[in-house]
Amino acid sequence: MNLPTKITVLRIILTIFIIVLLCIPFSYFGLTFPRYDFYGVGPIYLNQLLAGVLFIIASITDFFDGYLARKNNQVTDLGKMLDAIADKILVNPVLIALAANNSIPVAIAIIYVTRDIVVDAIKMQAASHGKVQAAIKTGKFKTAFMMVGLCFVFFYNIPFEFVNVRVDLGLLIIACILSIVSAFEYYHINKKYLFDEN
Repeated sequence: MNLPTKITVLRIILTIFIIVLLCIPFSYFGLTFPRYDFYGVGPIYLNQLLAGVLFIIASITDFFDGYLARKNNQVTDLGKMLDAIADKILVNPVLIALAANNSIPVAIAIIYVTRDIVVDAIKMQAASHGKVQAAIKTGKFKTAFMMVGLCFVFFYNIPFEFVNVRVDLGLLIIACILSIVSAFEYYHINKKYLFDEN
């Protein structure tokens, strides 16, 4: 297992800790995280802030594993498979957890996760015909807006919350719109493979 693949595995491990911090009812075990009020913004929960720090670190690894793999000519099938898995489990479970915690609208999680399922199905069908579908620009922009938007959600939209501007929600909505647009683009590029029964 080369260094880029190890970094990808680290992202998966960090994601597990993020989900634990967001989803485990620690109060059932007699544990509580401190909560704060910060200049009128609150309650702010320490477990969500810690999850946000881990999310930022995990997002940074998403850049470095691919960069190092290409730079050092260490691109492997295992690395590509794990990278795709790591990307999905970093974002989709976080969206579901934040929606369950009422930190984001449920519709955003539904749209984004459903889009990922549809696009993955399109890519698998294209791959069965020997076509490897690379990421398109719209999809990359979608990911960038989603990652930045989620970072703001984790940190309670600070500093924009002080002026009552929902930058976090705006970025997530843009990401959802781009996710739908990119899904149609993936469909258009690969539609000849979708209805080919051979």
